[in-house]
Amino acid sequence: MPGTQAPLNAFLDLRQMPVANAELGPLAGLRLAVKDIYDVAGYRTGCGNPQKFEEAHAASRTAQAVQTILDAGARFVGKTQTDELAFSLFGQNAHFPYPINPAAPERVTGGSSSGSAAAVAGGLANIATGSDTGGSIRAPASFCGLIGLRTTHGRIPLDGAMKLASSFDTFGWFADDIETYETVGKLLLGRDPHQHPLNRPLSIRWLDAFVMGPAEATEYARIKALAAGVIGQPVETEYAFASFPDELYWCFRRLQAFEAWREHGPWISAGGRLSPGVEERFGFGRTIDAKTATTEAARRLAFRAEFGALLGNNGFLVLPTVPGAAPLAASTPEQFQAYRERALHLLCLSGLSGFPQITLPIGSVDGAPFGLSLLGPSGSDVALIRLARRILDAVRKV
Repeated sequence: MPGTQAPLNAFLDLRQMPVANAELGPLAGLRLAVKDIYDVAGYRTGCGNPQKFEEAHAASRTAQAVQTILDAGARFVGKTQTDELAFSLFGQNAHFPYPINPAAPERVTGGSSSGSAAAVAGGLANIATGSDTGGSIRAPASFCGLIGLRTTHGRIPLDGAMKLASSFDTFGWFADDIETYETVGKLLLGRDPHQHPLNRPLSIRWLDAFVMGPAEATEYARIKALAAGVIGQPVETEYAFASFPDELYWCFRRLQAFEAWREHGPWISAGGRLSPGVEERFGFGRTIDAKTATTEAARRLAFRAEFGALLGNNGFLVLPTVPGAAPLAASTPEQFQAYRERALHLLCLSGLSGFPQITLPIGSVDGAPFGLSLLGPSGSDVALIRLARRILDAVRKV
């Protein structure tokens, strides 16, 4: 298994091989880093696990979405570290030196797209691919002060990608400016199937208080007011699931773990070796039976219908991306777990619904980044990027 490269431990220390890209195009001259769950022709896909790396053969083709970026002129500069089998939220893979968060070096980068976020935040790449199953674009983006979009589920093909939980897995990317982010979005997403303008911002009362402490709530109110100067003041709404946030959290946890075990359980049962924290998460999936999964899938469908009705054609939800700044890298396991549970209460809404969510780097808590999110109807990805651009342009002028 390869090590990592200084200075940020973002890139895997692999022998570099030529990867073809177009000489001209809208991304010409920009550097592309690729999360090591995506195939790149000539490279093994290690998925953050030494045994997986040793068992893998060099890919014969590059993952479809990655190839689209290369065909637009971006130049491949390396594969980036990922949490083991992409099943973690903090970017601390036991098999590697941890990636360093350039925006807050004493704090985690977030995972599982840890190396990709570090590479872009640290100026080592202009674009880096990631994935978002439970929050692996949104959390690292918020932690590292980046833009990050969890795309509408199924909108971007995942050919040539490692699966974790298929009904949640999505392709994502980081970029070092909103202009580049939007260009990549147009290439990968095309025209939005959702053709209604997003002009009705909403907030849900329990989201504003459920997971945040006083300092975070104060900062969230400030950045929400900044955004309101562009998008309008969010209308506070009641929500039928408001009394049951734990039900949604456990619905997400059970379905994700059930699918993850279904995908990787045979390999693990045949002798696949995992580090303790990741092994425990897969072990939880092993305990979820088909009857429980069916019950939670029905709950998910009911939530999706209700949430879709709440947003309607022109609504979008304004919410904190995560509970606050990234946890300190030296946090205890108990502190990490407490943060993970609070974060997933927020992150699960997009995952369960399949609707797109974008996080914007306009907040700061304890000297570290803290993101504001917009969550829109299915297929409104490009519209969300454009809203983000308007907000970021306005913030620059403040």
